Amino acid sequence: MDTVTKLAVQRAVVIFSTSSCPMSHTVIRLLIDFGVNPMVHELDKDPRGREMERALAKLLGRTPAVPAVFIGGKLVGSTENILTLHMTGSLIPMLKNAGAIWV
Repeated sequence: MDTVTKLAVQRAVVIFSTSSCPMSHTVIRLLIDFGVNPMVHELDKDPRGREMERALAKLLGRTPAVPAVFIGGKLVGSTENILTLHMTGSLIPMLKNAGAIWV
């Protein structure tokens, strides 16, 4: 859990993913299209990946634990949460407040 917590605050937007997860790619692409430069941790390529995945599953209360998106150091959630925030017009202000985008 400490590893996830430490990594989650290293940038305005941090995404825990796996290289083969299509939903992770969707979220990453959406955020990049907004001008965000997220830090992406691909758990299947990290030696501590299994440990981090268990910690994220506990935080999210579900599996699979990816994608797990942190904005401004706070867990926002997974794909559904990001898309809901986007559709309600709340995602852009959240990204601005976190310093992830400036426009």
